Amino acid sequence: MSKDKLWGGRFTQPTDKFVEEFTASIQFDKRLYHQDIRGSIAHARMLGKQGIIPMEDVEQIVHGLQQILQQIEAGEFDFSIALEDIHMNIEARLSAKIGEAGKRLHTGRSRNDQVALDIRLYLRDEIVDIATYLDLLIDALLGQAEANLDVIMPGFTHLQTAQPILFSHHLMAYVEMLTRDKGRMEDCLKRVNVLPLGAGALAGTTFPIDREYVAEQLNFPAITRNSLDSVSDRDFALEFLAASSILMMHLSRFSEELILWSTSEFRFIELSDGFCTGSSIMPQKKNPDVPELVRGKTGRVYGNLMALLTVMKSLPLAYNKDMQEDKEPLFDTIDTVKGSLKIFADMIREMRINGETMRRAAGYGFSTATDVADYLVRKGLPFRDAHEVVGKAVAYCVENEMDITDLSLAEWQLFSAKVDNDIFAAITVEASVNARNVPGGTARARVESEIRAAREGK
Repeated sequence: MSKDKLWGGRFTQPTDKFVEEFTASIQFDKRLYHQDIRGSIAHARMLGKQGIIPMEDVEQIVHGLQQILQQIEAGEFDFSIALEDIHMNIEARLSAKIGEAGKRLHTGRSRNDQVALDIRLYLRDEIVDIATYLDLLIDALLGQAEANLDVIMPGFTHLQTAQPILFSHHLMAYVEMLTRDKGRMEDCLKRVNVLPLGAGALAGTTFPIDREYVAEQLNFPAITRNSLDSVSDRDFALEFLAASSILMMHLSRFSEELILWSTSEFRFIELSDGFCTGSSIMPQKKNPDVPELVRGKTGRVYGNLMALLTVMKSLPLAYNKDMQEDKEPLFDTIDTVKGSLKIFADMIREMRINGETMRRAAGYGFSTATDVADYLVRKGLPFRDAHEVVGKAVAYCVENEMDITDLSLAEWQLFSAKVDNDIFAAITVEASVNARNVPGGTARARVESEIRAAREGK
C-alpha cells in the first residue's frame, strides 16, 4: 500500500507493482550507501547543534546509521524495491531500528537535495581515484620512454611515413594528453565539490539550519547559492562525462596505434600474452583484445554523455523524475574509465618494443627528405627552391626503385650543385632526429628533458 511508504500519507491506493519496479532506482543507486550515510550523519549533527532535534536523538541516529553501514558492508542488508531508492531504504531501516528518533532525521531536507549531495560526494571520491589511475598510466608511459630513449621509429601523417622520431617522443605525446585529462578532472572537481544540502525540495527550509557547518563536516569548501539550481543542477556530472569522453578518445587513439603496431605488417611492439587472446579456429592468432575493447568502450562513454545531455535539455526548474536517469550513465562511465585506465597501465608496462624493426621502418618512405631540403637551405637555397629540388630527387628515386639514401654524390649533384659530401651525414635517421633540438622537438636531449619535467610534475 502507498500508505506504507514514507511519502504515502496523501495516497489512498497502492502503487501499481510494475510502476513500483519501473520507477525504483535502488537497483543501481545502492552504491551510494556510504555517501548517503555520511551525509545523513552530518545533517543529524547539524540538526542537534542547532537545537532543531534533541541531542539524544542525534546520538541514536548516528549510532543507528553506523550499524546500518556495517550491515551493508557485511552483505546483511536487504534492499527493497518497494522503498524505491537508497535514501528511503536506509531511512526506513533506521526508523525500524531506533523508532521515533529515526523519523526526525529528514527534518529540514528533501530527497532532492539529499540525492544531489550523495552524487557529489560519490563523484568527488571517484575523481580522486581516476586521477590516481591516470598517474599510474603516465608512470607506465614514462617508464617505457626512459627504457627506449634510443629507439627511432617513423613518424606519420595521414598514416604515411613522414619523418623519423624517437619512440619515446611518441609516447610523450600521450603523456601530454593524459596530463591534460588529469587537469580537466581536477578542474571539474572544483565544481563537484560544492554542498547542495539545505536547498530542500527547491526553496530552502524554514528551519534554522547551518549549511556551512554541514559543509565543514563533509569537507566541502563552498555551498551552493541558489536552492532551485542546487537540486536541478547536473552540470558537474555532464562536465565529468565530457572530460571522460575526451580521456577515452585519447585511449582509443592509442589503442588504434597499438593494434596497428602489433600486426605482422608493422611488428613494432608485442603485447604481453596476458592482454591478448587466441582464435577458436586459427591457432597462430594473437589478438589485441584489450586495446580493441577499450576502443569499443569509448563509444559507450560518448553515449553516456549524450544520454544525460538529452535528459537535461528540456527540463524546467527544479527537480524532475527524469533526473533519476543521471546515475546509470555516470556510474557506467566511472566504471569504464577506471577499468580502462587500470588495464592500460598494466598493458603498457609489460609491452615489449621491437626497436630494430622500428629503426628499419624509420628509414623507409623518403623519411629524411625534409632534412635534405633543410640542408640545401643552410647552403643558401631558398626553402621553396630546395623543396622542388628534393621533390625531383624523390621522383628520380621512385622511378629507379631506390631511396634517397642510395643516391651517389654525382646523382645528388644532378639536382643541385650545392650538394657536397656532407649530405650523407645529414640525412641519416639519427641525424634527422637529433637535428630537431628545439623545445617540443624529438631530439634525444629534448625528450630526456620532457621526461624529467613530467617526473617532477607528478
